[in-house]
Amino acid sequence: MPATRSKTSAGIVLYRKRLGVLEIFLVHPGGPYWARKDDGAWSIPKGEYEPGEEALQAAQREFLEETGVALSGPFLALTPVRQPSGKIISAWASEGDLDPTRLRSNSFSIEWPPGSGVMQSFPEVDRGAWFSLEDARAKLSPGQRPLLQGLAEF
Repeated sequence: MPATRSKTSAGIVLYRKRLGVLEIFLVHPGGPYWARKDDGAWSIPKGEYEPGEEALQAAQREFLEETGVALSGPFLALTPVRQPSGKIISAWASEGDLDPTRLRSNSFSIEWPPGSGVMQSFPEVDRGAWFSLEDARAKLSPGQRPLLQGLAEF
């Protein structure tokens, strides 16, 4: 029986205020598919979770796996958003700071190039960066942009 993909993801919108400007931390997905994509390709650190798992704990786990940084909150729940695929993202805002140059991400393996029989390993996240709210809207995947509106309202 084929594995079914989870319809739920959880993530954290890390933000900071620098010189009076609200900045959002985003990550860029690793791997060959995303290598040349920029605007509309970035994401909040997030990942899938299974029924019965606490969404906030999953968000914290995914943040750690994708950045190498453990967050302890406080966390402010944002309104969940539905992706075009139908997946629901639950997210929490948390104020904090981290140095994107020290990012450490888990990796994944895929056959690359496709059909070659060669398995290669790639980082889940190949980089992270801080963006102003306006720049984050351009960089962020369109289905995640409503999360920024929720943050801006706070």
